[in-house]
Amino acid sequence: MSPSVAGPSPHLPVVETFHSLQGEGIHAGRSAFFVRLAGCGVGCSWCDTKHSWAAAPHPLRPLAELAAEAASASAAGAAFVVVTGGEPLHHELTALCAALASSGLPLHLETSGVDPLSGRFNWITLSPKSHRPPTTELLASCHELKVVVHGAGDLAFAEAMAAAAKGLRAAGNQPALLLQPGWDSQSGQALATAHVLRHPEWRLSLQSHKWLGLR
Repeated sequence: MSPSVAGPSPHLPVVETFHSLQGEGIHAGRSAFFVRLAGCGVGCSWCDTKHSWAAAPHPLRPLAELAAEAASASAAGAAFVVVTGGEPLHHELTALCAALASSGLPLHLETSGVDPLSGRFNWITLSPKSHRPPTTELLASCHELKVVVHGAGDLAFAEAMAAAAKGLRAAGNQPALLLQPGWDSQSGQALATAHVLRHPEWRLSLQSHKWLGLR
């Protein structure tokens, strides 16, 4: 079970902030400022940021401080802000988005979609998990649907999520569809690649920042 969504606060638990390249999805390769929030109850066994699951060990940081860092990153060349986690929607994000908007940068969200949407984002990446499916709200509002693939069951889940999103939206408002092999998963790589070759509506997403040794 995920923790209850926390109400608005002038502080949030933050694992780290950093300026790097977006490594995954449609915006891969672009300069971005990342805000990684702490706390996640989704519990994916393959998660590469398990240190972010518990919120308590991480400092509560003022939203104004995060906004100032985003503004500095903008001046240094960041094209957008990515709010990630953990599971960022375990927190109420309206106040955070209002603070970060002062940087003038577009705001992107990376979420599993298990909690209600809060805050105003220019781009939403939904990475749904079969053991904790996303809300209808997130399926209806995401801009890209990115499914991690380790086995054949993940492909079936990806197609089910794509069909669910399609049924909720107008023809001209469909999300981009991406399959992302699990890191170091040879079976996931083979399955995702073969599926994309046969299904042109899907594209492959790779964790390019890991190949490059970037944060």
